[in-house]
Amino acid sequence: MESFWPLLRPNFVLEILPLQAPISSPSDKSSREMNQNNSKENPQTSDQPLVWTALITPLFDNDEIDYDSLHKLVLQQNSAQNGILLLGSTGEGLALTATEHLSIVEYVCAMALQVPIMVAVGGYNLKEQLAWIAKCNSLPIDAYLLGSPIYAKPGPVGQRLWFNSLLDAANFPCMLYNVPSRSGVEISISTLQALQSHKNCWALKEASGDLHKLLAYKEHCPELALYSGEDAMMPYLAGAKVKGLVSVCANVWPMATRQYVAMALAHQNEGLFPLWHKAIAALFQVASPIPVKVLMAELKSISSAQLRLPLSHKEIAEKNALLEVNQTIQQWLEANANHPLAHVHSIESICSVTELHYSTPTNLREVNS
Repeated sequence: MESFWPLLRPNFVLEILPLQAPISSPSDKSSREMNQNNSKENPQTSDQPLVWTALITPLFDNDEIDYDSLHKLVLQQNSAQNGILLLGSTGEGLALTATEHLSIVEYVCAMALQVPIMVAVGGYNLKEQLAWIAKCNSLPIDAYLLGSPIYAKPGPVGQRLWFNSLLDAANFPCMLYNVPSRSGVEISISTLQALQSHKNCWALKEASGDLHKLLAYKEHCPELALYSGEDAMMPYLAGAKVKGLVSVCANVWPMATRQYVAMALAHQNEGLFPLWHKAIAALFQVASPIPVKVLMAELKSISSAQLRLPLSHKEIAEKNALLEVNQTIQQWLEANANHPLAHVHSIESICSVTELHYSTPTNLREVNS
């Protein structure tokens, strides 16, 4: 499936505006209106990013949002050519207020970015989620991430009705999110089969950690673009023709993670094990995003490792292991700086590079499931 957004986002606002300032201009508004209501019936042809970074929400020690750090993090992802996901579980979206949600999205939208922005829609109150989508529909975003309703554990019928309501309300392409470890129930295959033909149903983020489940989704829901939500699984997914990764690790290693994904999807796995497996394990030693924030604070990428309760950076007392894996990843990135896939940022680019440099007819082959 082709992507729905332009290759380069129109410059919405060229300078960062005050947080509560209106963020619109006649020319930008008309450009965004032309890009709204994109669907599978009217796709735009451009590369999709290999990596969507599930961005953290940096906080000060006093629990307020650190917009200076947020600005720096967004620019890092833009430089790495990674798509940006705001307010997901890694961004502690459920711990933020509705006012904070809107301020964060408006702030990031006010930056002159060349990468797409996805906004998470999560919770269990349908009216609130629909109201959130209605607000975001007027902003220059590119996609939504629609999570399963938490705690309620709906069956296939309830899931279909829930997602269909959100899809109907959206003005942008939607990625559904299967994460049974957080929602308590997986999205059923029958639900996805019923939704995959909806004009706004673009993709699935699969984060069950079960390779067989991912392949079953691929087999039964071929209209959906498939993204992994598990950083560690990428080397196993080349044959499944996944489009890329929605990543936690890319917060701290934006360029390295993009190259890791490109190499994994091109079957260039030499050197990925056990280095990346150990590094990813370190970033998930306790509930995410605790380790990522702790490491980023140690590296001075953010001002504080503060999280909103019930999460706490105090879960990690010893930080040397995190610093060691960071060093190994940086060394790996330097050692692979001249790799043919070092600057690849889309699945289309992988195909071109692998054909040019490797001439391997089995690259990106389909798994026989």
